[in-house]
Amino acid sequence: MKERLKGASDKITGGFIAFLKEYGIIGLAIAVIIGGAVGKLVTALVADLIMPIVGALIPGGDWRAAKLALGPVVLALGDFAGALLDFLIIAFVVYMIAKMVLKEGKVTKK
Repeated sequence: MKERLKGASDKITGGFIAFLKEYGIIGLAIAVIIGGAVGKLVTALVADLIMPIVGALIPGGDWRAAKLALGPVVLALGDFAGALLDFLIIAFVVYMIAKMVLKEGKVTKK
């Protein structure tokens, strides 16, 4: 009975390992982990190094708190502009990293 269960267990385990290899699940998991770490690194770069310089160059101080009131509706334009600027900077930094790592020929469209 134990041999029978062991055989079934080995078959399931072998099938699962074959599945992981065939569909590249391990590589995907590694990419997700590294991607999360790179995301934190780029976010820190933007928040701690680039945005203080941008904030010093823009007159008016706390521009991220700018709001536009249209009657009862208040639009947080400063917050949106800050998020848009963060996205553009992060996208540019990720593009530059990808260009360095993957070489220019693979990143640019042919």
